[in-house]
Amino acid sequence: MKKIYISFLLVCNLLASGRSIAQDLWPAITKEMKPWTRWWWLGSAVDRPNVERELTLFEKSGFGGVEITPIYGAKGFESNYLSFLSPQWMNMLAVTTDKAGTLGMGVDINLGTGWPFGGPQIKEKDAATKLILDEFELKKGEKITFPLKPKDPKQHYFFLQALRAFRSDNSEINLDEYISKTTGTWEAPTDIRLSAVFSGRTGQKVKRAAPGGEGYTLDHLGKQSVGSYFNRFAEAFKGKPLHVHAFFNDSYEVYGANWTDDFLQSFERIKGYKLQDNLLDFAGRGKDEAKTAGLKSDYREVVNALLTQNFLNPFTDFAHRYKAISKNQAHGSPGNLIDLYADTDIAECETFGSSSFDIPGLRRDTADIRNVDPDPMMAKFATSATNVYGKKYTSSETFTWLTEHFKTSLSQTKPEVEQLFLAGVNHVFYHGTTYSPKNVPFPGWLFYASVNFVPQNSFWDHLTGLNQYITRVQSILQSSRADNELLVYWPIYDIWNNAKGMDKALKVHDVDDWLHPTEFYKQSVQLQKRGYSFDFATDKILAGTTVNDGELHTSKDAIPYRAIYIPACHYFSEVTLQKILEMANQGATVIFQQLPREVPGYNQLEKRRTLFNKLIASLGFEKDKANQYTAFGKGKIYLTTDVNSALETEQIAPERINQTGLKFSRRIAGNDTYYYLVNHSKQMVDRNITLNAKAAYYSLLDPQTGRTYQLPSIDGKIRVQIPSGYSWIVLVSEQQAKEPFRYQDESIQVAQLDRDWKVRFVAGGPVLPKPQKLDRLSSWTEWGDKDAINFSGTAAFEKTFSIHKDQSKSYLLKLGRVAESARVYINGKDAGVLWSIPFQQDITTLLVDGENKIRIEVANLMANRIRHLDQQKVQWRNYHEINFVNINYKNFDASDWKPMESGLIGPVTLWSY
Repeated sequence: MKKIYISFLLVCNLLASGRSIAQDLWPAITKEMKPWTRWWWLGSAVDRPNVERELTLFEKSGFGGVEITPIYGAKGFESNYLSFLSPQWMNMLAVTTDKAGTLGMGVDINLGTGWPFGGPQIKEKDAATKLILDEFELKKGEKITFPLKPKDPKQHYFFLQALRAFRSDNSEINLDEYISKTTGTWEAPTDIRLSAVFSGRTGQKVKRAAPGGEGYTLDHLGKQSVGSYFNRFAEAFKGKPLHVHAFFNDSYEVYGANWTDDFLQSFERIKGYKLQDNLLDFAGRGKDEAKTAGLKSDYREVVNALLTQNFLNPFTDFAHRYKAISKNQAHGSPGNLIDLYADTDIAECETFGSSSFDIPGLRRDTADIRNVDPDPMMAKFATSATNVYGKKYTSSETFTWLTEHFKTSLSQTKPEVEQLFLAGVNHVFYHGTTYSPKNVPFPGWLFYASVNFVPQNSFWDHLTGLNQYITRVQSILQSSRADNELLVYWPIYDIWNNAKGMDKALKVHDVDDWLHPTEFYKQSVQLQKRGYSFDFATDKILAGTTVNDGELHTSKDAIPYRAIYIPACHYFSEVTLQKILEMANQGATVIFQQLPREVPGYNQLEKRRTLFNKLIASLGFEKDKANQYTAFGKGKIYLTTDVNSALETEQIAPERINQTGLKFSRRIAGNDTYYYLVNHSKQMVDRNITLNAKAAYYSLLDPQTGRTYQLPSIDGKIRVQIPSGYSWIVLVSEQQAKEPFRYQDESIQVAQLDRDWKVRFVAGGPVLPKPQKLDRLSSWTEWGDKDAINFSGTAAFEKTFSIHKDQSKSYLLKLGRVAESARVYINGKDAGVLWSIPFQQDITTLLVDGENKIRIEVANLMANRIRHLDQQKVQWRNYHEINFVNINYKNFDASDWKPMESGLIGPVTLWSY
């Protein structure tokens, strides 16, 4: 048994140090495999001692890097502010990268302050731009005077770009010759409605800007404006090495920006016709709504193209000039999110709010529930962009507004991050950590929308538990590639080909509007429930896909797919349809839920419609007949509402794992296959399962502990025994772990440890409560001690107990309810951090026959101490912008909170098996 104990410590130490041992099957740990955190520099009021101190604390806690975002500052510290990109600021960036380098950490930087991109270099000519479509009613003989101005008096930087007059019968008078006139008039020959197209400015400025970063938001669609933006950074960087890992762009929160000054010229170049020649219909004033929808579709497609050509490609090129990579959050953009995610080196998604899980005992306060839960399917837009192009990383801004401030436990973070891992994310960035000087009193500087992963947080000493778990999972996810069978087509034209509105910004917060009602979403959910794995595909992705031996190759570095599934959609590109038929002819399997009905857009509509109908007719499907298929060249095309039957006919089998209540993700590395299995159900899953992947051996890599075990298999079946809230990684390989897994069968309770505890408060505040002797376990807020009610920090629970240790048995310690995390010592030896449900640990190797000593260091949350501060009217929040708000963006006040349960609640029990 001693040998096993040494092996356990060795695995943990090697994982923490970045080394590995081959026989234990874990990959060697790199800094990218560890979680990183967004590091807000308030006012950029940073100095060398505090930067180096915080980085050292981060590394010790298990972080692999930081992502610097300068924002507004704290009041009273103005003399310490550093202007963004000033020589002093650049010096502190160098201090940061130097120290991070010595610690084996990485540094990313936001290529701006706050969000979105913008700043003092953005003058009005380069600022976020919008279309202004004004109408003027003129009676016969009335005159308009030039220069013509928009109706909005706030618009003082604008360009008149098109001018048309329409008679009552909608016949048009082209007045574009008057666009550049600065004097003179035009007289209406009859009653007319004048339509004027202006390129105006939104007036939006950078939100939460840091000193030196204030200014207008960038025009992301303009080539010249983007160039002006990056020029400021080039001047500050002076071509010198930055030693920065990545440049980061936050979510696209550019409100109302739907135009750029040369949009009409770009539109004509891309679409082949003049948008201004169809102004009446584009404005929705014509009689043909279908034409309006088609024009809007073409317009939105051009917006998408300009966002790629003029912003994302130059952004990536700029990053590469400084030996960095680009990282972009595409959500919120007015474009095809999957393609936009793919336009930079790393696609980054985001979680916002909390999800509902069935895990017993997992707290979810009603005040934390928003109108839309985080949807893991949304993360697949980013992971699909990674997978289809064979890239390595998909990152995530993780835990934004997970709960109300100071009420987030480590146990609540676990299932949220597991949803991301299951969706294919493999590089987590916490949201986040605020830089705070050492001399700032508790709670230090804080950012208004984050889970506070800061050293001042009472769970900080237990954060290593979460960080090590994430590191182990990411070590597998980053060392392997997604093994997904299907490509599921995303019908973007059903969103674009719509007469309502202008640009279509696809936001995380609006998925119940643009995503959830669609057949694409419903079919994807059903495929996942059935046990299929898939990535989303766009027209651009399919255009670059090739077929070899019936498999679909989206890129040379991607795992090939076995079929394309096209959920019911109305609009479909004739170019994409032709490509799909070519792939079928070459041997691909294509499944339509329904045949699409129409081509999108307006350009050359009849010509494209004729080709589309010809291609549809070539399939030979009978009208209104369900469930048909046809051989097509070397491949096969299905038309069926029963996609499962079609896939089974093609011998594309789902995994049966989902039938057990488990969730899974399948990855491959060489000849090895990994299954990441997660139990978010109400009870333990104890079942024999058959995996689609086969090999000589099956091994369990336990990401909670770092230990590896042999799993017995009979006829390809393995037994899983996964408690609610727990996860496994199963390796299917020719390699084998050394230690056999011991199932928790014939469990017998050998000790009830609920009474006679000594409690001593060891760290925290505002003051340390006096020690206690407990007859029974309960929340320390119920002990009648005012200091304990107001306390946030750590208390040590100690007692002795005796057992007769049976050397043939294993022993499992169960802590019951923990508020909120714990580190356990058995006989003076560290048994590990128990930070999440089910709060249990095998302690076989640490127990002795006879008397044993147990020490459990329990940390609660910051909430009770913050409550006390607000009751005492202590001014701990004092910032220049937004100050500090609650989860509903109202002024934060914890004074009326009820004390949160704290400490070891139990029952604490010991079980043999």
